[in-house]
Amino acid sequence: MNKIIKCTVAGLLCATASTAALAYDRITGKAFASRSEVIATQGMAATSQPLATQVALDVLKQGGSAIDAAIAANAMLGLVEPTGCGIGGDLFAIVWDAKQQKLFGLNASGRSPQSLTLETLKQQGDKIPSYGPLPVSVPGAVDGWFELHSKFGKLPMKQLLQPSIEYARNGFPVSELIAYYMQRSVSARKQYPGFKQVFMPDGEMPKKGEIFKNPALANTYELLAEQGRDAFYQGDIAREIDRYMKANGGYLSYQDLVEHRSEWVEPVSADYRGYTLWELPPNGQGIAAQQILNILEGYDIKAMGFDSSEYVHTFVEAKKLAFADRAKYYADPDFNEIPVETLISQEYADKRRALIDPNKAAKRDHAGPVDGDTIYLTTADKNGNMVSLIQSNFRGMGSGMTPAKLGFVLQNRGELFALDKNHYNGYAPGKRPFHTIIPAFVTKDGKPWMSYGVMGGATQPQMHAQILINMIDFGMNLQEAGDAPRILHSGSSQPTGEIMTDGGYVSLESGFAMETRRELIKKGHKLQQAVGPYGGYQAIMRDSKTGVYYGASETRKDGQAAGY
Repeated sequence: MNKIIKCTVAGLLCATASTAALAYDRITGKAFASRSEVIATQGMAATSQPLATQVALDVLKQGGSAIDAAIAANAMLGLVEPTGCGIGGDLFAIVWDAKQQKLFGLNASGRSPQSLTLETLKQQGDKIPSYGPLPVSVPGAVDGWFELHSKFGKLPMKQLLQPSIEYARNGFPVSELIAYYMQRSVSARKQYPGFKQVFMPDGEMPKKGEIFKNPALANTYELLAEQGRDAFYQGDIAREIDRYMKANGGYLSYQDLVEHRSEWVEPVSADYRGYTLWELPPNGQGIAAQQILNILEGYDIKAMGFDSSEYVHTFVEAKKLAFADRAKYYADPDFNEIPVETLISQEYADKRRALIDPNKAAKRDHAGPVDGDTIYLTTADKNGNMVSLIQSNFRGMGSGMTPAKLGFVLQNRGELFALDKNHYNGYAPGKRPFHTIIPAFVTKDGKPWMSYGVMGGATQPQMHAQILINMIDFGMNLQEAGDAPRILHSGSSQPTGEIMTDGGYVSLESGFAMETRRELIKKGHKLQQAVGPYGGYQAIMRDSKTGVYYGASETRKDGQAAGY
């Protein structure tokens, strides 16, 4: 019988003697790290797919900036990881510009079709469908690429897209994880025109190790390389999207694409024990991570210990409070006055913290009264520029709507609107939906410290907070902080209108002790096993004194961190 034993590193409590043996017979003695950090000086890239990481490194070695490397890697991921991203989706980025010593934020999310009304959606049912033409909104990723490139790029876009063009035309071997997710995507999407033609040319989804080609996407990338962003929003690509949507009961139009523009926004900050976490303001959910950390800063997390019911309980209750505000207030700021400053203030956190019962799980969450399947990648170059970029189709392979001539799926982000006109996130034509994808950046004393993200829907703000807690409170290094077992609470109230009344449920990854789980149940938490929803982490950390980069990529994805 396995027994609980005390660990001597970082004050952690390991689950079993066998777990400890796996962790503590390593030279480094890191309890959870699957490998050591990657360390380099001239450049670093961390993405969820090794081929994309190698493309990013090649661009850096050719003299490209971190921004060039990020664009090239994102284009590659749209090919090799279509289950998470692609140019039919949206993009958000935070960029540290070393020359100006400043952070820049880009919101490259698209808006709902002007011709689709709330009344039309309500006629379809009490929820916006997940697939088909109705949840499709304007794809913002391509405009995001060109905005980033025009501001920070060094190499021509043609050079950045060429590796992906060659891989799309000649093919690449599909990894085990992507093959698994592609297979999971089939049943919900294969009935939509173009999907099977692009992704199942032989009648089946590609299996692990099979060579997959996407010549249509190669052609699309070539158009972008030659004609720029206007090819997508005013030229042949826009016209083909318009034709396809009209032919298949859709509402997204040529005019919607013509009118699209990304928006440069100011990242917002919150301090946690001397470190500053930067997120983008809504319509994304990044400030939820800041709200969670603001609440938790009032507790001695380190003294509680990583594998303790006190820590897990406190984290989950703080998350519930932050997500109640997320459900009510996070939406398109063009349509609402979002009280961001209040929500991420310490004064507000103090009031919310007082609502947490240390011995009892809350069943109902309430927003406070206030005034007024995704990919993540990060790159860094020799000049100190760093990019935190996230991009997504929303539900894995998106809506299923696939213009076959173009080689990509259109996103289904519009599913995340509420069908209540009085809700902050209520559907309206030309409005950006609530977004789950969020890049993050951390500074220390005004200097860049870490660019990171954790892909995965509502998982993301929870894991943004946990990564920092792992490093700052529990003393883990960059790799271990991502590999450590995670806490996931599900079932909170949602921006689509659902209300939590039963407390939701908690899922704990392998590595938490049975004693911890038992004590959580005593406090009233419902525990539920889950496979796969814990996110995918990539990170680059910079030593401001030496300029050395540290990279990490976790084992839950096919990811690779590499530098030179």
